[in-house]
Amino acid sequence: MKRRLNREFRQGLRDGLPICLGYLSVSFAYGMKAVLAGLPVWIVTVISLSNLTSAGQFAGTNLILSGGSYLEIGLTTLIINLRYLLMSLSMSQKVEEKMTFRQRLAVSYGVTDEIFAVSMQRPRELSAWYMAGLILTPVIGWTSGTFLGGVATSLLPDTLSSALGIALYGMFIAVIVPPAKKSKPVLFTVLLAVFFSVLFHYVPFFEVLSGGWGIIVITIVVSGIAAFLFPIQDEKKEEA
Repeated sequence: MKRRLNREFRQGLRDGLPICLGYLSVSFAYGMKAVLAGLPVWIVTVISLSNLTSAGQFAGTNLILSGGSYLEIGLTTLIINLRYLLMSLSMSQKVEEKMTFRQRLAVSYGVTDEIFAVSMQRPRELSAWYMAGLILTPVIGWTSGTFLGGVATSLLPDTLSSALGIALYGMFIAVIVPPAKKSKPVLFTVLLAVFFSVLFHYVPFFEVLSGGWGIIVITIVVSGIAAFLFPIQDEKKEEA
């Protein structure tokens, strides 16, 4: 029994290693940006350790720095991270029945897009030890990358640190462009979100919806329009 648990944990560590390496670069950019904006390295590191969400952290940090209210920050991060609720519900159907309630709560802490994708592709049921290994390596990568990015920013000259800040925008472009080129719905959604973002930023009438409230409204409106215009067809209907 103990040998099986160790084997499951080691397999989780191996499966999580590629995620860990991918998280290093993204979290490095986050740590760099947050420290450049004025947050201490230790606070930025704690944020990464307790959140594990790139989009939510970037948005939440921007709201913190701009003096957003607790309600504004809470609603923004809730909407951005709402997908993790659906992922957790789906994953709960695949975990072992003997996984305890506390173990399920611990697993829910580490549900991210990449961890969800890897775990759902596993042919067997998900054990607590496998999920512990699968979550541990990405958490180490995400947290250590944030710390290294923050420390590097603190040590580098101001001119070089400011120049490296461009890497963050390059990262987002690299994430958006490939799927937008392959999918018209994704391209439409991205362009529509850009349009509303520019509208809310430059048109005086929409200044009341600046900051986090603007993100909330744009996310709901754009996702609603995209879902209405590009519904996902039922596979059974397509086969029929």
